[in-house]
Amino acid sequence: MVVHVFTPLDKKVIRDLGIMWGQALAITLVIAAGVAMFVMSEGMLRSLWETRAVYYDRYGFADVFAPLKRAPNALAKRLERVSGVRFAETRIKQRVTLDMPHMDEPIQGQILSYPVGREPKLNRLHLAQGRWLAPGRNNEILVSAAFIEAHGLALKAGDEITAILNGRKRDLKIVGVVLSAEFIYAIRPGAMMPDNKRYGIFWMSRVALEAAFDMKGAFNDAIASIEPGTELSTAINGIDKVLEPYGGVGAYGRAHQVSDWYVSGEIDQLRNMAQIIPPIFLAIAAFLLNVVISRWIDTEREQIGLLKAFGYTTGAVAVHYVKLVMIITVSGVLLGFMGGVWLGGGLAALYQEFFRFPFLYFHFTTSVFAIGGGISILGALLSTWGAVRRAAMLVPSEAMSPPPPTSYAHTSFEAWAHKLSQPSKMIVRHLVRWPRRTALTILGNAAAVAVLIGSMFFIDAMEKLIDINFNRAERQDATLSFMEAKQARALQDIKSLPGVLQAEPFRAVPARLSFQGKERREALTGVIPNANLSRILDQRYAPIAVPKTGLVLSKKLSELLGAGVGDVVVAHVTEGRRPVLELPVVQVSETMMGSPAFMDFYYLGRVMREQGRMNGAYVKLDALIEKDFYSALKNTPAIAGVAMKTAALQSFRDTMGENVLVMTFFNVLFAGVIAVGVIYNAARISLSERARELASLRVLGFTLGETSFILLGELAILVVAALPLGCALGYGLAWVWTLSLDTDLYRIPLEVSRQTFGFSCLVVVGAALLSGIATFRQLAKLNMVTALKTRE
Repeated sequence: MVVHVFTPLDKKVIRDLGIMWGQALAITLVIAAGVAMFVMSEGMLRSLWETRAVYYDRYGFADVFAPLKRAPNALAKRLERVSGVRFAETRIKQRVTLDMPHMDEPIQGQILSYPVGREPKLNRLHLAQGRWLAPGRNNEILVSAAFIEAHGLALKAGDEITAILNGRKRDLKIVGVVLSAEFIYAIRPGAMMPDNKRYGIFWMSRVALEAAFDMKGAFNDAIASIEPGTELSTAINGIDKVLEPYGGVGAYGRAHQVSDWYVSGEIDQLRNMAQIIPPIFLAIAAFLLNVVISRWIDTEREQIGLLKAFGYTTGAVAVHYVKLVMIITVSGVLLGFMGGVWLGGGLAALYQEFFRFPFLYFHFTTSVFAIGGGISILGALLSTWGAVRRAAMLVPSEAMSPPPPTSYAHTSFEAWAHKLSQPSKMIVRHLVRWPRRTALTILGNAAAVAVLIGSMFFIDAMEKLIDINFNRAERQDATLSFMEAKQARALQDIKSLPGVLQAEPFRAVPARLSFQGKERREALTGVIPNANLSRILDQRYAPIAVPKTGLVLSKKLSELLGAGVGDVVVAHVTEGRRPVLELPVVQVSETMMGSPAFMDFYYLGRVMREQGRMNGAYVKLDALIEKDFYSALKNTPAIAGVAMKTAALQSFRDTMGENVLVMTFFNVLFAGVIAVGVIYNAARISLSERARELASLRVLGFTLGETSFILLGELAILVVAALPLGCALGYGLAWVWTLSLDTDLYRIPLEVSRQTFGFSCLVVVGAALLSGIATFRQLAKLNMVTALKTRE
């Protein structure tokens, strides 16, 4: 008995796909691109979320962080008795400077105490290499894996490094390389990007740090976990009350912990990507399927009539065309699944360079595939159901008759088209007769331009951010900071360092700023009048002078507090005498990083009754003797931190350069897929509709070039009309991205350069040229005898 695998209608589906393979492939690639983006972003979103949750739980990541000046160890028991607190632990946390022989500039970092011989309840470390700290060996340290990897062969477990601890140089031995849930994303305060070569995290025994920083029997940092169901604010308020007499500057939750904040921000970006980009691709694919299947059914009216005449039911005809749609759609979905998994694996490897997890794998769950595939298939069915239903409902007598010709009655177009040549009139008339298809084709091409602009604008935005932050606002070569506030004479010591051409002091006072029930924890930054190195900028990024009295709020802080010029903000200072200040807002400034509040340096000193005290200085250097400056810093124990602008800028450019190249490649690829899919299908549909018309022109003596002008000229108009719309939509998409990335820690300016507009348009024009070449070849192969046949 012979089993027939394929029915006659199945064979017809395969034959139809062979005929329309170019159009089907274009649609398949558009669907695949959308599904791949969804699988990659949604899969990576879930992977990051689950990895973070497991990592935090397994290593006891704290819920609350509470820095302070100094408190006795006995206070730990009081912290554990705070309502809602489950566990509380204390530790020592200080800044450290390293003298690395293979680097000129001093290296900065944080050093924290870690138990010896036991595991802590909170913020446990993951040992990646080496061993744990040994009892009685006070020169041993654990080092973050990111710092070790950044230094390559120059640093490894077992090596010794020279560190400045509380003004004294110590030789420390690296015994272990670790990962920490607290420093998944380790970034120097105030930096734009992590620089693991110049900023590291270190751990040392509690006994050793107590001796090094004169903290015997004391701590200056506390962490806590809370009981399930407890309000975070309840625990924070209780901890603040306990620590306030000991210089507590205000406890905060995970949401404001820098590392967790950056990871959460990346999760939000992935969620935005999954919600914005894939729908664009799937909507275009639905449009293409609708147009292609509708036109294909129109050309098969006679065959549909024959099928009905030979006994095929309405359902059989409908299923036949649904199979055609499903093969194209499912092929795109499966290709998208494979592409999404591949892209997700690459994205996971890229994330491992920034987010230091013990493990991070791209997990592709069945739900991600089900959602991505289900939406694609449902969209394909809905977009083509009207055409499929129309085919299924045709009666044989109607189907065997030729379709009614397109109406070319007199329209308002004729009134102004008399100056056009006949071929040009044919082009425009065809576009006008199909307004819906013309509009959707233009919109599809515009979407390709928009996707490129909306992605590549990040390059322009980063360059603008660099200009604002490094050239207009922060013009210093280095920022020096002390362990604690110093007297005014410290400025003269800084000016006397070799290579220092100019120095400006600054003061940073932690405070709780409140206005009409809203509260933010920020530092009041004291800036000298007419500052030249670190400047305050207005809304147009022009420098402004700090007022002699009152407060200058950054635009972001103004939005968060709801306070504007003329309002009075109450500042509860959390250090020193802890005064409560009522400060009128006299100006609102623009910043790209953080949400600072500025005051006149001398005015801040007066209200704090600490005239002239400074936390550090901004300095301008002589580039010829920078090495002498670095050497002097390594031998100046009073300077606890140094941030070099050139190093920060180079780190930012290196990081962005790598990411932008990858991002640009895929964006160009995906935008090209959209453009080719839309333009090629438009060309093939137009060719199939006008084959008899073009063949007639060839018979009448028109050359191949003249007839191709009619067809390709139509494509050119569709592409050219889409470019300005695409630029506008792309600018709007860039605006949406800036809104989604407007956070407490940084903002991205809305900046799209002419080069980005031009490049995006060129990519789409290039895709149109490739489609035009393919269409020209099809036109050259046109069988005029077959095309001129008509059914009477």
